[in-house]
Amino acid sequence: MAKKNQSVQAIRGMHDILPEQSPRWQYAENIIREVLSSYCYQEIRLPTVEKTELFKRSIGEVTDIVEKEMYTFNDRNNDSLTLRPEGTAGCLRACLEHGLLHNQVHRLWYCGPMFRYERPQKGRYRQFHQLGVETYGMPGPDIDAELIVLTDRLWKRFGIRERLTLELNTLGTTQERLVYREKLVAYFKQHIAALDEDSLRRLETNPLRILDSKNKDMHSLISDAPELMDSLGEDSLQHFQTLTRTLDQLGVSYEINTRLVRGLDYYGKTVFEWVTNDLGAQGTVCAGGRYDGLIEQLGGKANHAIGFAMGMERLLLLLEQLDSLPIARTVDVYMIRVGTAAEEEGLRLAEKIRNEVQGIKLQVNCAGGSFKSQFKKADKSGAEYAIILAEDELSRGEVSIKPLRTNKEQMNISINEAIHFFIESL
Repeated sequence: MAKKNQSVQAIRGMHDILPEQSPRWQYAENIIREVLSSYCYQEIRLPTVEKTELFKRSIGEVTDIVEKEMYTFNDRNNDSLTLRPEGTAGCLRACLEHGLLHNQVHRLWYCGPMFRYERPQKGRYRQFHQLGVETYGMPGPDIDAELIVLTDRLWKRFGIRERLTLELNTLGTTQERLVYREKLVAYFKQHIAALDEDSLRRLETNPLRILDSKNKDMHSLISDAPELMDSLGEDSLQHFQTLTRTLDQLGVSYEINTRLVRGLDYYGKTVFEWVTNDLGAQGTVCAGGRYDGLIEQLGGKANHAIGFAMGMERLLLLLEQLDSLPIARTVDVYMIRVGTAAEEEGLRLAEKIRNEVQGIKLQVNCAGGSFKSQFKKADKSGAEYAIILAEDELSRGEVSIKPLRTNKEQMNISINEAIHFFIESL
């Protein structure tokens, strides 16, 4: 039990994003918004809490997420609610609830916190932030290609494309997977002594997940397993072949990984992952696929859907490791005020500068102090310039501008000249 006067700390695996870290998030989020907007994707904002039933129906009751990882509780009405562990189910629920899927196509995105109770480690947290992109009403491989090209453009904008590999596969239809499942189960039962504990459990619930095992001792056994491609029909194969041909034409490189499966049962046909070797075990940066069958599973009419999800923490970790994050300047100009008259006039002048110089980041010293202590604060702020306002400058209708990052001389100029200087210099 915590002592009475002991400070309260954050929950394990749930981290604060501190002021010096926020510019990195803003940089990444701004690029993501720009790229998504260029493809005409619209933002949808969803609740953080949903009815538990939604995730049981979409993810499946016999999955690790539902059985072990969800934050679930009963509210005062004794309704079972859950902090969302992923975003696809909530987005689809919203579209069904508001009639967005009736004879319509939609390109949507959302970004926000998700919650899973699992062992925190580098690149994996109990509260994590995820970008989700979902599309509805489009059956062909062209929308599959668009999503992949969109992510390809994102990596190029971040300057990390050469550090990522696109892995691609097709899971076929539900019926085709059922046929393949029988072959796969029969094969693994012949080698049941070689299966680890996770694989033995998955053999009865989701045998395709065995193919995605990270246990190196099982890789030889998995490599000899039957191929899903051999169980696919003409339509599924044609869908996949058209997708790969389109990516070839668009110059998007990829590797076909016939062992790539997604962790949730609702995926079918196209699945893909962007992976890197720069993050150790947590190498998947972005993953997605087609999930046409989930719409009926949640009570809607048969329709088409494909999307992807990307962990923001993992993306930022990769950008940081590859030195692809720009140095963010949070202050452009720091205003030093010396004397009572300057303190009174400074706030008015600061507003005038902000009105005239669009986008300027101007910080006014509001903590008092001597000129020397204020100047130290100006330098520590990282500002490009200090603007100095004292009684002498006020009497002449001037301000002093001191460059802080170069050896250029301090200048005394009129207020209007100062505004023009900042317009040209920042």
